[in-house]
Amino acid sequence: MGEQSFDVTKSLSAKQYLEQLEIIDVKIRQMEEELESLRSNVCSVGSVEYGREKVQTSRSNDPLGHAVTKYVALHDEIREGMNRFADIKHQVVKEIQSLNNVNHIQVLFKVYVQYKSLKAASNEMGMSYQYVRKIHQSALDAFKSMHPDMRYLT
Repeated sequence: MGEQSFDVTKSLSAKQYLEQLEIIDVKIRQMEEELESLRSNVCSVGSVEYGREKVQTSRSNDPLGHAVTKYVALHDEIREGMNRFADIKHQVVKEIQSLNNVNHIQVLFKVYVQYKSLKAASNEMGMSYQYVRKIHQSALDAFKSMHPDMRYLT
């Protein structure tokens, strides 16, 4: 999914580590939008003129072939990225579920796997926003204690 510009040896906070899921997901969705744009371009590439005799054909004069090649390459990159994302998401869910407090597990799952706000999580859990904020911070601390060496996932 492209080169990243970060220090892979740097240890992350629990929040930084968990936020990576949504970042990866957003990048994949943006690539899917780019793919859709390429698909539209491929479908609208100029028509072939049959009335004129061609003397020489070169790859640079084949906009359809070039567009299709770009489309296929991006499609493959997205599929590969989605497979990596599924593996990473499964790993993170298992790490969240390794915690020993059900409220910690619920809050971290809702916020970092389902991408919900703390407000939405508090509503779903039937708890006050302030209490869920405290649970969230406690859950991040517990996550960091259980997984002290968190690094970039990609």
